[in-house]
Amino acid sequence: MSDLLDRLREGGWRLTAQRRVVAEVLDGDHVHLTADEVHSRAAARLPEISRATVYNTLRELVLRGEVVEVSTDGRAKRYDPNAHRPHHHLLCARCGSIRDVHPTGDPLANLPASESFGFTVLEAEVTYRGICPDCAA
Repeated sequence: MSDLLDRLREGGWRLTAQRRVVAEVLDGDHVHLTADEVHSRAAARLPEISRATVYNTLRELVLRGEVVEVSTDGRAKRYDPNAHRPHHHLLCARCGSIRDVHPTGDPLANLPASESFGFTVLEAEVTYRGICPDCAA
């Protein structure tokens, strides 16, 4: 699990019913939902939750560093609760499904000094693109 709820509790974030249900929807491994998907799943648990509340909660979670916005191929932003464990993404080029991957090695080691153009590189975001097993079938 991503331990999102535990992190929010420990951080003293006021967990209203609406915030709690958004966090519960996001909690888990390989979770990369759009805001609309978060709203749909949250509304199934708490029918009175508004779209605006979901969007505001997602924005707050991103600002707190508890959720990461993932943008790939011009598709809708997705929200990843796995914000505290460095990882990359594996993206299906057909359906857009995303999986977290934790390859060994340092992606910065693959950047030759001549290609850093004097930058002090702080991090690397790697997206592997392919076709998932469902789409390949």
